Amino acid sequence: MSSSKSDALRSDDESLGLARLDRRDPTLLHEQVAAEIRRAIADGEASPGERIPQAKDLAAELGVNTNTVLRALRVLRDEGVVEMGRGRSIRVTGRPDRGVVALKMKELIDVARQHGYRRDDLVAMLQKMPGN
Repeated sequence: MSSSKSDALRSDDESLGLARLDRRDPTLLHEQVAAEIRRAIADGEASPGERIPQAKDLAAELGVNTNTVLRALRVLRDEGVVEMGRGRSIRVTGRPDRGVVALKMKELIDVARQHGYRRDDLVAMLQKMPGN
């Protein structure tokens, strides 16, 4: 986002400069969308507190279905990167580096589940690790 607009909220008609997705990539589309939005935020195209375009506008920019974008936004919300308010308001709440930790935690939970461990088991294992 340009410095002249850094204090103002991002208007709904502005884009984040997101690249169209590669449908040949084996990564799920909603994960590609989330990655593009993370990159845009990490590159400073939107800062904490700023609004980003509505899901339908992001979908048009990326060439995907609005539901795909909404699914990506829910992932980013769960990571603490964006906040989805009432109506169509989407605000940046944090930097994607926190999201990396949340993503790794989700991966750990998935691997643990495949090997028969529950979340409680993981918490107990984490608490027993040195340095805690």
